[in-house]
Amino acid sequence: MLSSTRRGARLARLLAVTRLRSWGTGQDLTERAETVVAELAANAALHGRSPGRSFRLTLVLDPSAGRLRVEVTDARGDLLPHIPPTDTDTLHTCGRGLALVAALADHWDCVPYPPSGKTVRAVLSTP
Repeated sequence: MLSSTRRGARLARLLAVTRLRSWGTGQDLTERAETVVAELAANAALHGRSPGRSFRLTLVLDPSAGRLRVEVTDARGDLLPHIPPTDTDTLHTCGRGLALVAALADHWDCVPYPPSGKTVRAVLSTP
């Protein structure tokens, strides 16, 4: 469990990179996963925060299938993620994280995490 703070989101990214390197994943997958973890963890810390609750990061590597699944679970199942329309102000500095996740992952989705949370999942394939 990681604190729902900027520091917790940064720690999630650092822990993910450390784990992926220990598994011997390639640089391309590690770099894409680092960005996906950073965005999902930042969203969990910012939008998924609930007083006294943390968020959870899970990485599942399936080398035989050449896939990595990134899961970030937070306590706010009432706030579901969405990608904002592309016709929004191009100078706006927030709201682009899930667009990055969508661009880097093969697919992503969000599922309920009982009793009141959600898990945002992203699957990345090895090149």
